[in-house]
Amino acid sequence: MAPLEVICASFGRSGTDSLRTALNKLGYNTHHMRTMYMNLENCHSELFTEAYKHPERPTDWDLVYKDYNAACDWPTATFIEPLISKYPNAKILLIVRDPDSWYRSVKNTIFKHNNLVAADGDENKRKISEMINTTVLDGAFGNPELFNDEKLIKQKFVNHIEWVKKNVPEDNLLVMELGEGWDRLCQFLGKPVPNEPYPHTNTTADMTKVFDRLNNGDQISDIANTSVPSS
Repeated sequence: MAPLEVICASFGRSGTDSLRTALNKLGYNTHHMRTMYMNLENCHSELFTEAYKHPERPTDWDLVYKDYNAACDWPTATFIEPLISKYPNAKILLIVRDPDSWYRSVKNTIFKHNNLVAADGDENKRKISEMINTTVLDGAFGNPELFNDEKLIKQKFVNHIEWVKKNVPEDNLLVMELGEGWDRLCQFLGKPVPNEPYPHTNTTADMTKVFDRLNNGDQISDIANTSVPSS
């Protein structure tokens, strides 16, 4: 399905799962960390890892995103520079939020429980866990000492946002506030506004439920395929 038509440059815990749901309602098929967990055997996590470790080597991005025409969340956000070069006609979205609340959200959810995914020794889970620990925040998820440097991690967040604003042409970039809604998004993408509220998914409470299920032995692929209602 590639080439990508829409790319969200925002880090995870910036409303990216709500955006994934919204884009799908607008007719896109959207890549997200959740979709990788839904299809562990064919999610190409090792290609993301190799692309991060060896940026000098070519990456087959059309293969990575072959079933998608939109993408958001990590690991996509890590590779925004090569992706906007590969797909120059893609519309770029950037959801911004307060760095303090973003850091708390990440710390209390995906960082806190990250290693649960690979705990049972499954090879596909090991690969995606390696990808996360390598590519997200320059390896901070695999290095608690690095992640716990709150000032440094928040500065990475701010620097990423500023890089996107500086390097993506204004007429090809939509900067949205967290929880903004349909109107400007649909106008930017040339889509009619759906007659339903903008999605609100994957809150901290939702994520806590997910990790409780992992602790109870549920499979991550089964959880990813489950729509967890927002609290």
